[in-house]
Amino acid sequence: MRLVIGEDSALFRDGLARLLADAGHEILAAVPDAVTALAAIRALAPDLAILDIRMPPDCSDDGARVAVTARGEFPHMGLVLLSQHVQARLSADLVGAGSFAYLLKDRVLDIDEFLDVLERVRDGGTALDPEVVARLLGARRADNRLAQLTPREHQVIALMAEGLTNTGIAHRLWLTPRTVETHVSNILNKLQLPLGSDDHRRVLAVIAYLGTQGAVPA
Repeated sequence: MRLVIGEDSALFRDGLARLLADAGHEILAAVPDAVTALAAIRALAPDLAILDIRMPPDCSDDGARVAVTARGEFPHMGLVLLSQHVQARLSADLVGAGSFAYLLKDRVLDIDEFLDVLERVRDGGTALDPEVVARLLGARRADNRLAQLTPREHQVIALMAEGLTNTGIAHRLWLTPRTVETHVSNILNKLQLPLGSDDHRRVLAVIAYLGTQGAVPA
């Protein structure tokens, strides 16, 4: 995979570049600010860009703004936003379009999971850190549609919120992948989510679930 990294911490940027290079990925550019990150994306058209949300020149949400611009110019490019702390300003369009992940930097420490996220995003998937979603949304009123879910479907959507794939959920609950697919399909239909890709609807289901919890699922 061809990658551009935008991260202002030299230590974190170099460590991340070495980790990804050792995993067999090609690092096209590793830059310290939003301006050079966007320039590198435009010049090199990577498969995926990894961007720190808070980096120079403004050190606010510069990385997120680069991501929004890059999405408009390269709609199929993967985007991974990283943050030390949850940032409240994030475009919903990035979440809904797929090929997107928003993770806390601590998630990078789980190397295998982080590499898996990059592959999923490159292939059009979405990955949202459960803590990020819960903090962004805050506590919301209970969604009556969730009351329609069976106890097993509640277990499945809770594991979806942890970021598990259907295969991971099947292993956790000792179910077949086909059974999990049926549960997920039933959940999406019961929540009356708008039509779109399954990945997009899955994200919306998780957001609806987390909005009723007031905390990160265990």
